[in-house]
Amino acid sequence: MNETALHEGHRKRQGRHPFPVAVLFLVTGLFLAGCGERIAPGTAPPKRPAISGVSVATIAPVAVDEFFEAAGTVKSSATTAVAGRMMGTVTSLLVKEGDVVEQGQLLLTIDDSDVAQKVRAAEAGHREAIKAREAAGQNRELTAVTEQRYRRMFDEKALTRQEMDQFATRRKLAELEEERLQEIVDRTAAGLSEAKVYHGFTRVISPVRGVVTEKRTEVGSMALPGVPLLTVEDGEAFHAEIAVDEGLAAILRKGTPVLVTIESLDRRIPGRIAEVLPAVDPQSRTFTVKVSLRGAGLRSGLYAKVRIARGKRAILLVPKAAVVDKGQLTGVYAVDGQGVVAYRLVRLGQEFAGDREVLSGLKPQDRIIVQGVERAVDGGVIEPTGKK
Repeated sequence: MNETALHEGHRKRQGRHPFPVAVLFLVTGLFLAGCGERIAPGTAPPKRPAISGVSVATIAPVAVDEFFEAAGTVKSSATTAVAGRMMGTVTSLLVKEGDVVEQGQLLLTIDDSDVAQKVRAAEAGHREAIKAREAAGQNRELTAVTEQRYRRMFDEKALTRQEMDQFATRRKLAELEEERLQEIVDRTAAGLSEAKVYHGFTRVISPVRGVVTEKRTEVGSMALPGVPLLTVEDGEAFHAEIAVDEGLAAILRKGTPVLVTIESLDRRIPGRIAEVLPAVDPQSRTFTVKVSLRGAGLRSGLYAKVRIARGKRAILLVPKAAVVDKGQLTGVYAVDGQGVVAYRLVRLGQEFAGDREVLSGLKPQDRIIVQGVERAVDGGVIEPTGKK
């Protein structure tokens, strides 16, 4: 190879990478320059924004009542299934669902033509027995007077002892006959009372004061003994039935105060435990508690939530105004010992009189901004009081 060819090949090899080499030197220079600026001695860190017009408080554990909440159903304390006591056709129905009825009020009637005949027959038999007894009484009085006359005649030796004994026997027989007929009068009187009782079964009355909540018959339907025709509920006394965890069996007693929330009525009603059933359901491990309730608007079937105090526990509370939501995040502005503010995520629990329970994210003696959170800046520093 000649010299000209060697120079030409060298020139071509030098011309293949002129641009990449230049870029490499440029990037390396910028990187070194940047490193030199970041580690340059004497450079001051960026100044934190100052925050003023806020209030800071230290949080501490607070003892609050711990509650057990259970869902239940409102029921009437006295639900009566009104049934007939005899078979017959319903001839009239005097109430409808929703009507308020008084104790002893007539609700419906059943055909009484059959028992009415029995009442009339019993009345006739009783009257006949009374007349027979009255006749026997008059006969007894007559024999008594006659005996006295015969006794005077006997004393005067006008009658023999045998004749006197015969009249004495007639008097005793008259007395016995009157007694027998008196028993018949008593028996017919009892039969008449029984017939009237059966006749009364044709008139179905309300055993309690309350509200008709269910109608199970119509005019013309057949009423059978013991089969409910109407349902009447006490419209004033109610209770909520709830299932309570077996772990509370030792602390719940009759008379324990509770708070019942009726969401459909938007009301909170104070109540007391009226009954604690001792049996525990082996499937759910719960037992039934009945809470007495009173108040307007209550009716069976309403959904109820019952809160039962189960003791005290220590929790951390923060004012609701201190809680800041940022999208899906919930937190508070915490302040460290140097006054630096940091947005700290928290998990909240129940609400207590306007404050929120903190389940996680804070610990006792932490300081947070409780007022003026709109002025807080994450990473800012609290401006000392009095500094402008």
